[in-house]
Order: sequence, then C-alpha cells, then structure tokens
Amino acid sequence: MRKICVVTATRAEYGLLKCLLDDISNEPALALQLVVTGSHLSPEFGYTVEQIQEDGHTIDKKIEILLSSDSPVGVSKSMGLAQISFAEAFDELKPDIVLVLGDRYELIPIVSAANIARIPVAHLNGGELTEGAVDELIRHGITKLSQLHFTAIDEYARRVIQMGENPSRVFNVGEVGLDNISRMKLMSREDFEASIECKLAAKNLLITYHPETTESVSQIEKDFSQILEALDQCEDTLLIFTKANADVGGRTINLMIDKYVEANKEKSIAFMSLGQLRYLSALQYIDAVVGNSSSGIVEAPSFKVATINIGDRQKGRIRSESVIDIAVDRQLMISALAAIYQSDFQMTLNSVVNPYGQGDSSQQVVDVLKSVELDKLRSKPFYDVSF
Repeated sequence: MRKICVVTATRAEYGLLKCLLDDISNEPALALQLVVTGSHLSPEFGYTVEQIQEDGHTIDKKIEILLSSDSPVGVSKSMGLAQISFAEAFDELKPDIVLVLGDRYELIPIVSAANIARIPVAHLNGGELTEGAVDELIRHGITKLSQLHFTAIDEYARRVIQMGENPSRVFNVGEVGLDNISRMKLMSREDFEASIECKLAAKNLLITYHPETTESVSQIEKDFSQILEALDQCEDTLLIFTKANADVGGRTINLMIDKYVEANKEKSIAFMSLGQLRYLSALQYIDAVVGNSSSGIVEAPSFKVATINIGDRQKGRIRSESVIDIAVDRQLMISALAAIYQSDFQMTLNSVVNPYGQGDSSQQVVDVLKSVELDKLRSKPFYDVSF
C-alpha cells in the first residue's frame, strides 16, 4: 500500500483538500498520512485542527511551528522550525509521496525536508500568479522542489512546463477545492443563520482581506482602514468578516476587524473561520465576496456571485467576468459596491462560467498517485522548452 503524506497548515488550504483527503482514504491502494501544522494548531487563528478531527480524519502528526511574532524575522524562524520538525516527521512516517497545496511560506522548508530525504513531492495549484504577495516567489520555488504537478487551468500547466518541468509529470485536473461544491450538502438559509447566530439582512457581504505581503505593516493598516471606511457607507447590509491568515500583518488586520465589529454590532459580525461548510453555504446567500482572498476568484464564480477583488494580492490569476478588480481606494470601492447591484452586471453574473473546473478533480489526482512509477521520480532532469 502506497503511503501518501498530506500536509495542511491553514484553514483555507484544508478546505480545498477536503475531498481529496476523503478520496485518498477511500482508495484501497493508498494509505493517507495526515500531518497538521501551522495556524491549525493556534487558538489565536481558530484552532481549526478541531474541524479536521470533526470531519473524521485520523491525524498522524501535529507539528507546531507558529511563533507569536508575525514579523519577517518571526516568520523566518518559523520556517526554520518547520525544516527541523518535518525532517524528523518524514524520517518516522517514511511516506512514499508528500503532497502539498498552494504557496504558503511554511511549505518551502517542508518540501525541502522531503527532497533531502529523497521523498517525491506532489504539488497542487502550481503555475499560478499572485503578484501582490510573497507567495508568488514561494509557489514557483515549490514547483522546482516537486516531482509531480497538478494544475487548475491549462495556462498554469504550460507555465509549470516553462519552468523546466517534464510535461509527463504535469496533470491539468482543475481546482480540487471545487469538488466540495458538488459533493457537500449545503446549509439552508435558516440553518446558516442559526449557525452564525445572526439574521441575514436585505443585502449581505462576505469580507476576507489578507495582508499584501509585499507591503509594510503600516501600509497594510492604511489600506484596510480605507476598506472599512467604504464598507461603513453600506446601508441595510450585513457585513460578515472572516479574519486574516497568519502572514505578516495578519494580526493587525484582525485587531482592526475586532474594533470595527465592537463599534458596529448592529450590522457586522466576525469569525476567525467559518469552516468550509458554512463558507460555501454563505456563498448561496450573499451579494458579493469582498477583499483579496482566492475564494473570490476560484469558488465564488460557481455560485454566480460577484467578487470585488481589492489590490494586487490576486494579480495574475485567471478570473471570470464576475470579478471586479479595483485598487485599494475608498471611493473606487464605494463605486464597486454600487456596481454589483446594477441590472447589467446582474445579467453578466447569470452567464458566468467558472474557469477552474466543475468539481471532478480529486479522483483524477488519486488515479495518478496510485499509478505513477515512484522509481522514475527519484531523478528530475530539466525539461528544455523550445522557443
């Protein structure tokens, strides 16, 4: 039986991996090894390891790497701790393949430890662009440290090949996170309202804003202040905040959210994490996703819901016509909040097609994981592209 070690470090990443974890667990030829780390194990960020346990997955290792500081020095120290801890974990678990998703900073030391141990790495969601975040550099670094690649769109697959990866190891399967939409039984409006202990309003916005990690913390604070000022102009609108991740500046944003909600309890609520079920259920009942989370680019179009994408964090990602891109500017945001209710834009939403797939990706990944010849992954020749 082939051992597949899946690493998850954040609530968002776990949500995308959920169906794939189920499919690996249900495949007789594969054995799932689940390692939980990062913000999952932090009470400050919602202690979302409990959600993983509630979903019924056995956790093989819990590895704490998150420090109390989210400064650049603190993040770098956290990466060093991850390198040491995962070297020990892989030596104990002895997986056949290590599987990771995305572009989080903690993945660099994790996949480095796997490579030093001569364990092949499978990477999901490579080849994408997010020019407003240091994740942009990290994602491409993970690509070069991986032996198998599962991309979401043809263009991303071509970009991975352009980086010297052999086409025979690149599989364009679509976005695995969309499998949740086709498989989950989403909540009714009444059940969703009960779960958040709040009645939805005439208008409803779901707001998630993460730090643009290419900016200073002081600039992040200024940017988010403008966003809050624009949101404050919304009338008859419930503002549902989900808090920022553990990137540099994340704690600053979360403190600002707490202060805003405390001063505006009649029209706003905040959650460290809604979890995948409540988040996807929310997309059925809101008017727009607001902020700079990838969910506004990847998941929201499947619900024909508008996205107001703010700033450069998602710059470079392919998007549907449901996405309105704006700079971080109070007046531009006020204009965008008005535009999403215009009849012509509502007509556009009705015909939106999600470019990231239709929710049939996880089984494609499993089919490759169980059939790929491991011996051929031990070496990794550079693949030259003819220009």
